[in-house]
Amino acid sequence: MAPVLYVVKPEPGDLIEIDRGFYQHWAVYVGEGFVANLASPFGRRGGQSSSVRSLVADRAVVKREELWVVVGDNQWRINNGLDKMYQPRPSHIIVKAAGELVGQQRPYCVLRDNCEHFVNNLRYGIAVSLQVLKAKLLALASLLATSLLFGIVSGAGALCMI
Repeated sequence: MAPVLYVVKPEPGDLIEIDRGFYQHWAVYVGEGFVANLASPFGRRGGQSSSVRSLVADRAVVKREELWVVVGDNQWRINNGLDKMYQPRPSHIIVKAAGELVGQQRPYCVLRDNCEHFVNNLRYGIAVSLQVLKAKLLALASLLATSLLFGIVSGAGALCMI
């Protein structure tokens, strides 16, 4: 695999969003071509754990890896989109905090402590995951739509019995 060719070169402290198809993996750029990311303890590189394993894993490890290794063949982009809502920490603080965590095992939960929570906590001091929030909203909307549909169908059935 060839090294990443930058369209826009990330700056230390930038958040990197990597499209894995079913989900987005996140890392924080720490400089000189490296990122820090929350990765599977199952030995796969660059946050490329299978989605099934990441659903059942309760631990992850913080790794410092080359950006191109973490990205692999996937599309990626710099995504500091929450800068509009939250004040980012200074880049040297983000990089220092990430470096201090490298090698540590951390709790992992796809809904509460995933890689996006991890990088947002480093950059903004708040652990938030927009992809989890979107999934929760989608689940709620599906539940409401199903309930509404079931209610209408049940009501129609009751009318037919009259």
